[in-house]
Amino acid sequence: MKIIPVLAFEDNYIWLIGDGRYAAVVDPGDAEPVLDYLGHHGLRLAAILITHHHGDHTGGIEALLRHAAVPVYGPRKETIPGITDPVGTGDTVRLPELGVEFAVLDVPGHTAGHVAYYGANSLFCGDTLFTCGCGKLFEGTPEQMHASLQKLAALPDDTQVYCAHEYTLENIRFAKKVEPANRQLLEREARDRQTREQGRPTLPSTISLEKATNPFLRCEHPAVIEAASHFSGGPLDEAVKVFTAVREWRNRL
Repeated sequence: MKIIPVLAFEDNYIWLIGDGRYAAVVDPGDAEPVLDYLGHHGLRLAAILITHHHGDHTGGIEALLRHAAVPVYGPRKETIPGITDPVGTGDTVRLPELGVEFAVLDVPGHTAGHVAYYGANSLFCGDTLFTCGCGKLFEGTPEQMHASLQKLAALPDDTQVYCAHEYTLENIRFAKKVEPANRQLLEREARDRQTREQGRPTLPSTISLEKATNPFLRCEHPAVIEAASHFSGGPLDEAVKVFTAVREWRNRL
């Protein structure tokens, strides 16, 4: 099984999960690059997986369904045209053509009903967890997003993280404001900058790398607590308060 990034718009990654014959697609905001890839490589579409309702993740569903009548999995708590199989925590998405299955995780925060898909040592997390960052809170609360990120951080350290945007270098710039002395963060910046200069995606990441460098997963670390408290103008004594301050700080930049 291979996981291939297909670029849409300026920085959206549509993920294709393929085996040489079939492919499932995650968050197709635009059908055209997906259809181009399928046609060029002789792949048959097997399924569509959706993490949340935003148009840059759902805009290609209708056109893809005109190409092939396949199941469309998406969050039970959101209304998304084209969804055939609403899912949430406790559900399993089975893709027999690819011989793989994914557990569904409810991860509200960016949107109220956002879900993620975890299986085959891979996490498709949409706009909840970003490389060295997290999604904006358009519909959820800081408490919800913090809990969702903790749920993802509890996955095995070697889990491959496939989020939906190429935001890594931008997010690292902010992370360095929070933890300027984080050696692993500085090393990551050098690697990822070289990767982008070579025209390659910085994804996938891993859960272990995110826990070492992503300030939104490090809200119990002394350096992050100190930086968030300084931003807030007073001591913060709970991880969710630290998260809230760091998210607000990020929002202002």
